[in-house]
Amino acid sequence: MKLTITWRIFIGLILGVIVGYVVHTAYDSPADQETLNTWSKNLQLLSKVFLRMIKMIIGPLVFSMLVVGIAKLGDFKLVGRIGGKTLGYFLFATILSLLTGLAAVNILKPGKVMQLPLPANGTDTGIEAKKFSLESFLYHIFPQSIIESMAANEILQIVVFAIFFGIATAAIGDTGKVVVKALDAVSHVMFKIVSYVMGFAPYGVFGAIAAVVATQGLGIFVGYAYLIFSFFLGLAFFVFVVLWVICLVNKIPYFKLLSLIKDPTLLTFSTASSEASMPQTIEALKKFGCSEKIISFVLPLGYSFNLDGSMMYMTFATAFIAQAYGKDLSAVQQITMLATLMLSSKGIAGVPRASLVIIAGTMTMFDLPIEGLALLLGIDQILDMGRSATSVVGNAVATAVISKWEGELDLNKVHSDEEIAA
Repeated sequence: MKLTITWRIFIGLILGVIVGYVVHTAYDSPADQETLNTWSKNLQLLSKVFLRMIKMIIGPLVFSMLVVGIAKLGDFKLVGRIGGKTLGYFLFATILSLLTGLAAVNILKPGKVMQLPLPANGTDTGIEAKKFSLESFLYHIFPQSIIESMAANEILQIVVFAIFFGIATAAIGDTGKVVVKALDAVSHVMFKIVSYVMGFAPYGVFGAIAAVVATQGLGIFVGYAYLIFSFFLGLAFFVFVVLWVICLVNKIPYFKLLSLIKDPTLLTFSTASSEASMPQTIEALKKFGCSEKIISFVLPLGYSFNLDGSMMYMTFATAFIAQAYGKDLSAVQQITMLATLMLSSKGIAGVPRASLVIIAGTMTMFDLPIEGLALLLGIDQILDMGRSATSVVGNAVATAVISKWEGELDLNKVHSDEEIAA
């Protein structure tokens, strides 16, 4: 029997844990640190190669799908209406995710319960605090060169250019149909490439997990068990309660949606990269009955404006560090934090370790020592796995909701696919 991609990824994950543990145990002494680092880097090569192959597809895929979707809409007012609804939903979901993270940290109080030893003054975290600025925010939105944006995989900038390009293509009438047909073919080619690349996914997952366990060991799960438990409990509440209620209100079969996106969610969890599963998420949403033009518009925007897991992490982590240092943030300070994170988190998507950079900038507002980030560095990769997977589920729900609002969600398609499978 041929194993499904889900099982192959799961097997890669388990083998990664085993191999990583063996390597960590074999080279656990300080004298073997250099050898351990070499092993970790070599194992991580598998993950990096897989992610690079995925990233080479993202730019052309997003651009071609979005241009075709907008050109087929053919109406600037319609694009504006869908865009307004999409950004409105993203703002609503961002507020909910920030509040969920804040509620989890205030109820469970991991910073007070764990009593972790505080980092020494002057500890180098390697994270530079960046405060929000309107200039950097606007520069991040509007590309100065689409080639540069494609090369850097700046999804938001690709989306902005694609919107202009799609509207212009629709505006020139029959002449533009040639372009639409060509880009439609390009998107199909990209999906075919995805099917080739996904064959390497289990190896990428294996390398990513093995590198983390080889470097950190399984002992870090014990030392930070309560913090990891608290954060993942908050994520679980958001995924299984908050998003479920949103779908319930909109009469969307949430658990059927979850069953269809389980593969991209597992892939994202294993690699800690939401980009890795974007092509798979698109295919899953098509099977769910979402319109292609809505998927191509909403999903790419979500990767810059609707990162629910990362939003939760930012409020959770900032308040956790404050608790660890014995500083209770007042209600006014926590509301200020929410407002700040709502703006600043939209400005530096694509920056390496973006969540930690934003947290560092927020900490300076409340006079929290930047060294406090060292409390999170050791387990950031583990927490990133959870928050990235949550963001994938959040964006899938966003796409389904906007499709429903626009009358572009064909739930009969789900039932017909089930009948065919049966």
